[in-house]
Amino acid sequence: MSCVRRQTKLSKSEELLHHASNQKAIQTNAKLLGMEGDPDLQFLLQGGDLLKVLSPSWKKTRHLKLQEDCKTIWRESKKTFKSSQTFDSIAAVRLGRQSEGLKKNTEEHVEGRCFTIVFKGRRKNLDLIASSEEESGCWVRGLEKLISRLDNLSANQAKDHWIFSCLSKADKNKDSQLSQQEMKNFLQLLNIGLDDDYAEMLFKKCDKSESGYLAGAEIEHFYNLLTHREEIDVIYGEYAKTTGFMNAGNLVEFLTKEQREKVTLADAQKIIEKYEPDEQAKGKSLLSKDGFLMYLHDPEAMVFNPDHKKVYQDMQQPLNHYFISSSHNTYLTEDQLKGPSSTEAYVRALLKGCRCVELDCWDGSDNEPVIYHGYTLTSKILFKDAIKTIKEYAFKKSDYPVILSLENHCSVEQQSVMAQHMSSILGSALVTTPLGDGMPANFPSPEELKGKFLIKGKRLNKLEASFADVTEEADNTDVTEEEDSSNEADDQPAEKSKKNLTLAKELSDMVIYCKSVHFNGFEDARKNQSFYEISSFKEGKAVKLAEESANAYIRHNVEKLSRIYPAGSRTDSSNYNPVPLWNAGCQIVALNFQTACTELDINQGRFLINGKGGYVLKPAYMRDGATEFDPITLTRGDWLQHKTLHVMVISGQQLPKVNQKKSSIVDPLVKVQIYGVPADVAEKETSVVANNGFNPSWNENFRFDVNVPELALVRFLIEDHDSTSDNEFVGQYTLPFNSLKLGYRHVPLLTRNGDKLPSAGLFVHVMVLDAE
Repeated sequence: MSCVRRQTKLSKSEELLHHASNQKAIQTNAKLLGMEGDPDLQFLLQGGDLLKVLSPSWKKTRHLKLQEDCKTIWRESKKTFKSSQTFDSIAAVRLGRQSEGLKKNTEEHVEGRCFTIVFKGRRKNLDLIASSEEESGCWVRGLEKLISRLDNLSANQAKDHWIFSCLSKADKNKDSQLSQQEMKNFLQLLNIGLDDDYAEMLFKKCDKSESGYLAGAEIEHFYNLLTHREEIDVIYGEYAKTTGFMNAGNLVEFLTKEQREKVTLADAQKIIEKYEPDEQAKGKSLLSKDGFLMYLHDPEAMVFNPDHKKVYQDMQQPLNHYFISSSHNTYLTEDQLKGPSSTEAYVRALLKGCRCVELDCWDGSDNEPVIYHGYTLTSKILFKDAIKTIKEYAFKKSDYPVILSLENHCSVEQQSVMAQHMSSILGSALVTTPLGDGMPANFPSPEELKGKFLIKGKRLNKLEASFADVTEEADNTDVTEEEDSSNEADDQPAEKSKKNLTLAKELSDMVIYCKSVHFNGFEDARKNQSFYEISSFKEGKAVKLAEESANAYIRHNVEKLSRIYPAGSRTDSSNYNPVPLWNAGCQIVALNFQTACTELDINQGRFLINGKGGYVLKPAYMRDGATEFDPITLTRGDWLQHKTLHVMVISGQQLPKVNQKKSSIVDPLVKVQIYGVPADVAEKETSVVANNGFNPSWNENFRFDVNVPELALVRFLIEDHDSTSDNEFVGQYTLPFNSLKLGYRHVPLLTRNGDKLPSAGLFVHVMVLDAE
């Protein structure tokens, strides 16, 4: 049945009223998304049959259809299987046989009919085959367009879309009215728990007709009560001095006094022009409260300094002067003992800005090297497939160099195959000779290495030998990461045996700037280790050095690269705290990217800046070979820039449910955490707001002393309080201390997987002062 479009503009109350019917719900949501009458949206709403692919022999029909909320895909089989998936959980849609599963389980002739839905987090891809290339294109185009529109909704649009969806679910009988029980269901969907007396009072307040139902304007009144933000009224009222509105001068006063921005009247006028929704007010150069709130919700006005979103640091420094986003056992998607290995794990790490990935290489059948966690039950992938995937995705999110950390357990024959694959697949992007003329004295910069791959591994001789007539004796030693780290006992399972492996010359010659060597102490490294020789440290040894010899470690890392990796005992793929290692100047602090955890949140916060390019310039005092900086003792120096951070946690908005049961309501509390040098580490938390995840209010003030701001990170964490067990994670946001914007700011919230929570956020006031 075709959709009949109204000719007159719907008011908000009419939109809410008609939203209860499926067709009107579609119209409302399509309008919010700017996709009214869009043929791609209509295709998704109609749905269709697709083949789900799990293996060469397992291909079964699944019916996919977009629900009327325009954000949920319904999936069912011809038997009893049914499920739904929201677009919030979809990371990407890929046309063709791009996924590992489709490449392995389908023939080339179906290339144009295939596509893959890639999910966020650990969930496996959904590989699908359409009945025709045209249909496959329609699915991919429609899904990509919808994902883009949902991702780019303004805060107000995202809020409205969510509320309308919840309203539709609550109106069970689809009569375009809300009974008192339906209103309670609606509030529970919104994450608000009210006692019966208060719910009844609120219902009667809105039920002007005393009919026992809310309809039309009554629903709009109810909506306005829900979305009203008293704290915005107070702030806006302080500066709205022109007949209840802000003029450009009032806005300048707010921005300079509260937000500590340097703005002109012309800047304020541009803000009014961009954000004021009322044309009459805009014509008079006035900013209404709605326009003011829209401005505060804009990403440019949030807590993260927008100037730090792009590449703003000096990228001409030597490579070892940067912290480098790094992954450990990148090929694993789960644990270290029996979890699957997948090329998709490389895709996910690289798309998160990772610049150093690990390849654990072993002899495979048919003379093809494989990657897996040796002596375990983890599955295997072909080395060449991993290299192809890395080549395809390496520079989609960042142009800066990617380091391939080879954990080489292969025979000489298969090492030669590895070298051939890297040479043929990576081509001229692979660095196989030093940049410039002659023997280098230092690392090239990330800028000079844009679009390039570096190999980290063992080398048969010194790099200098490439420029001399003499041939050095081969270094026929074990080429594993564990050997690099002084063979500590728990680095490998007991059944592993040590063996000397001869290196293939063609593979050895590819190691230019990252030659793996033993670490035999700082003094030995200073005397005997060349700048391009890198040592790997197990976390325990690295932390001990960072605690007991911090300054020596920092000076070591001024000249050379250090890589840190998790202890072998972390078979569950858990992570260690990277901050103490960054404090010691370690560049390649490798984490298990597949594991959502606090440590990965901190890593994401560290690399949030500088274009999310995976390279962050170390402070000047960590790039000076004569530095006296010690993060433990904190002697006087340029690094001491004592600041006082004041944070007022004001309110939260649209927090997600932790438990998806309808009756479960979040009891949120907020923790503000500081990570950095030991003297700066701190945590403060608010009181608990009971039964309100929709619009909780705290208005609580915290004060922190920060001695070394250049190394400090600030984390906003929201938890669901539980008096009988550990609190549950709701959302978080981490950013560098020096990237904080001052004044009244919204804080976006991320999921445990590091993805943005649509419409959810915190509202805070931030002030940083020089300590007295």
